[in-house]
Amino acid sequence: MKSVEIPAGVRLPFLDNGISQVAMVVEDLDKTVENYYKVFGIGPWHFYTYERPLVNHMTYHGKDVDYSMRVALSYFGPMRVELIEMKRGDTVYADFVKEHGYGVHHFGLVVENMQEAIQQAEAAGYKVIMDGAGFGLDGDGHYAYLDTEDTLGTTFELICRPERRMKPERVYPPEE
Repeated sequence: MKSVEIPAGVRLPFLDNGISQVAMVVEDLDKTVENYYKVFGIGPWHFYTYERPLVNHMTYHGKDVDYSMRVALSYFGPMRVELIEMKRGDTVYADFVKEHGYGVHHFGLVVENMQEAIQQAEAAGYKVIMDGAGFGLDGDGHYAYLDTEDTLGTTFELICRPERRMKPERVYPPEE
């Protein structure tokens, strides 16, 4: 981690609810999910492919882009675990793997008002480096990654979960 000066008085209120998610970028999503289930009993895992048209708004460093990733979501106690496999396009995940290799990529913070949280982050000097929106059944749901690695040691993701999720593409282990 670089030694970066943070202005006095900077406090981001969306950190008050704590970290709700830990996410890892993995090379083989299916195998990693199986391993987490076999070793820790974590499951069920819900699989989604985040790309258009499911995610109808995607940016990377402020520009509209088209990327694709597969994710699997589950819980380890109250903590959501997200495993991410890159598919295509320029993403923060590709940047991370290039610089660090596969592993823990970010901590997720649930926010109620994404625009307000982004404004607070930007006022504190943290810009959005990638985001996506519109993946809920009602066109809601928004995630935004902040450029926090140099000052906080990892990337933080703001998450505004959709009220209703799409049906997962797959569940592991299979539901009976």
